[in-house]
Amino acid sequence: MHLSLRQLQIFLAIAETGSTTAAGARLPLSQSATSAALAELEATLGVPLFDRLGKRLLLNDTGRALLDPARALLDDAAQIEHRFGGAQEGRPLPARVRLGASTTIGNYLMPERMAHCLAQWPAMEVSLRIGNTRQVVEAVLRLEVDAGVIEGPCHESELEVLPWREDPLLLLAGADHPLARRRRIPVATLRAQRWLLREVGSGTRESVEQALLPHLGGFEQGVQLGSTEAIKQGAAAGLGLTCLSRSAVQDQLALGRLVALSTVLPPLSRPLYRIRHRGRPWSQSLRRLLELDAG
Repeated sequence: MHLSLRQLQIFLAIAETGSTTAAGARLPLSQSATSAALAELEATLGVPLFDRLGKRLLLNDTGRALLDPARALLDDAAQIEHRFGGAQEGRPLPARVRLGASTTIGNYLMPERMAHCLAQWPAMEVSLRIGNTRQVVEAVLRLEVDAGVIEGPCHESELEVLPWREDPLLLLAGADHPLARRRRIPVATLRAQRWLLREVGSGTRESVEQALLPHLGGFEQGVQLGSTEAIKQGAAAGLGLTCLSRSAVQDQLALGRLVALSTVLPPLSRPLYRIRHRGRPWSQSLRRLLELDAG
């Protein structure tokens, strides 16, 4: 068998773009060279990888089964190049990190952490992909990122899930909300309010429910918004109450648009998790970025 990394790279480009023309433009290669490489790969494997629908190429079951192994092999090759490619020229070897982060972590915690690491280790290269918890888990499963940090629990057997840090949560209202100046707001009053919540699948939504439902028993009214920023703005405008990470609302608290409520509930927090595929080690760069010990 004469399988090449270039063939796999072309296969992935076609799978992601849906045509040899678009894949060739991405790589870049001519359309004929891209088609020829795909034909060689299919001949080498002895099976077709796509269904042909006009000019569109759609992955068949065999092609979908090849996706993850192809990504893993190309990723390993890229890491070898990054690690050893500069050794003969005497230049520092870059440390490449691809990290997935759920929304609150990616927007409000990781930028400061990245700045700290890059100031100490300028050769480090960090690529940050932000999505909801489910999207980050799927990216780690597909080996599209080296590791992830998420706000909600994960039960995928293929992933190692370990605690990262605790994230304080605040109950919040707009500065002009009737509850903004009340002290020790009772549970019944909180339960009766309109609550602003993230979408199902969001780590923020799941962690808020885990933190609040044991106390409130449920939300009598709920409004679902698709981003933390939309929830912040809605709460500041008086649309309802919300529960968010303290790190996500520092700006609005400082401006006086949001107020942390005084309630009878105990201090709330949620655990944040780090996840990786069980077949992937924690690299030194990931340890630095995520402040992990040497174990």
